[in-house]
Amino acid sequence: MKKIYSTTVKELGPMVKDFIGEKMIILFGEMAPAELAEFCVVHTGNELTDTIEIGDVLKINDIEYKIVEVGCEVQKNLKNLGHICLRFNNNEEGESLEGSLYLEDKDVQIPEIGTEIAIFKA
Repeated sequence: MKKIYSTTVKELGPMVKDFIGEKMIILFGEMAPAELAEFCVVHTGNELTDTIEIGDVLKINDIEYKIVEVGCEVQKNLKNLGHICLRFNNNEEGESLEGSLYLEDKDVQIPEIGTEIAIFKA
């Protein structure tokens, strides 16, 4: 598989674990405002080289998650701000929030500082 996105976890806001119970991780690049950073996985080295599509694979902590839906603003938000919401719910409710990347429903673990988050073409 070809890697099209790569970033590294720099810090974890104190509220990140609260969102894990909701099967959600909020990503934000290093320029995250302080009031948002407390809810986010802040990352560095935000590199996107291709279009994210349904069927591609997101990888965190060596666990692969198939992408099932891509919100219409994901590309732009990820590339410009490093800011999207990862939702690990298989998009069972059929929603399509603009800044959300919907993934298959699997256990979600909090990434550690230094962990790579990557997306691969299927």
